[in-house]
Amino acid sequence: MGSVAKTVVATGVSSGLGFEAIKQLLLQQTQPYKVILGARNTQSTIAAYDALGYDRSGHAVTVLPLELSDVRTVKTFSQQVLEKIGGDKIDYLLLNAAISNGAEKPGPPGWRWCEALVVNHFSQHYLTHLLREKLVESKSRIVFVSSGAIRRITDPSTLEDTLKGASGANGQDVYCASKFVQLLNAHWWRRQLAGQCDVVAVSPGLIPGTGLGRGNGLKLTMDMADAKPVATGAQSILAAFTRSDFPSDPDQIFLTSWGEWWGKDVIEKSLDKELQDKWSWSKEEIEKEAGIAA
Repeated sequence: MGSVAKTVVATGVSSGLGFEAIKQLLLQQTQPYKVILGARNTQSTIAAYDALGYDRSGHAVTVLPLELSDVRTVKTFSQQVLEKIGGDKIDYLLLNAAISNGAEKPGPPGWRWCEALVVNHFSQHYLTHLLREKLVESKSRIVFVSSGAIRRITDPSTLEDTLKGASGANGQDVYCASKFVQLLNAHWWRRQLAGQCDVVAVSPGLIPGTGLGRGNGLKLTMDMADAKPVATGAQSILAAFTRSDFPSDPDQIFLTSWGEWWGKDVIEKSLDKELQDKWSWSKEEIEKEAGIAA
C-alpha cells in the first residue's frame, strides 16, 4: 500500500452491516485506511477486529468508548477523535448506528424523546456538530445510513406523537419515524455544508441477519422479496463513499441499494425545509435537553 491513508470516523460498526463494511475496507490491499470507531463494548469490538487479521502495516483501527443513548459520551468521543486525528483529515464520517426498540418506556434521562430517536438521530447529529469544524476543513464526505422504511411515513405530523418517550409506539413504527427524522437531518446538513462537504444518504437494502430487528420483533429472512446478504448490504454502504455522479438537483442525496439516486417523488415528504429545521437542533439545544454543560 503506497498511497496516503484515508481516515474514517464511524458509529455503528462494531457488528452487523457496519462491521462488514469496515471489514471489506480493511481486507482490500490497495488503499490504506485509518478507522476510528465508537463502541459500547470496546473489548469485544477490539477482539472482533483483531480476529480479521488485516494488514496492520497499512491499516489502523482505533476503538473508543461511545454510548449513543448518553450524549455525554458523544462529547467525550468527539474530543478523543479530534485528539487522535490531530492535523490529519477526516475523509469520511459514517453514521451507521441504529436501534429498533419501541417507545414503551421513557427515553434517556432528561430527554422527552424515546431512546431510538436519541440513538438513531440526536446523538449522531450532535456528533456532527462537534466535528463540524474539522469536517469542513477536511472537505469530508458524510454518509448517513438510511432505510427504505422512510417511505412508510406518509404524514410527518405524526412524528412527535410516535417518537415521544413512553408513547407506546411499537418498534417498527419508531424505527421508520426515527429514520425519517434522520433523513430530514441529512438534508439539513447538506444545506448547511453546501460547497464544503458532500452529504449522502444510502439504503443498504433489506438485510436479514444483522440483529436490527431484535428490538421490534421483526424477523427478516432471505426468502423475502429484495433480501440481500450482509456482504451485499455493506457494499451498498461503501458505494456511498465513492460515488461522484451526483444528480444536478441537490435535493437528490439518497442512494438506493440498487445503485440509483432516488427521485424527489419518492423522498418528497423529507424535502420540507421547515421540518428539516425543526428536527435539526443546535448543539446548545441538544446539550440543554440532555442537561449537560456546554
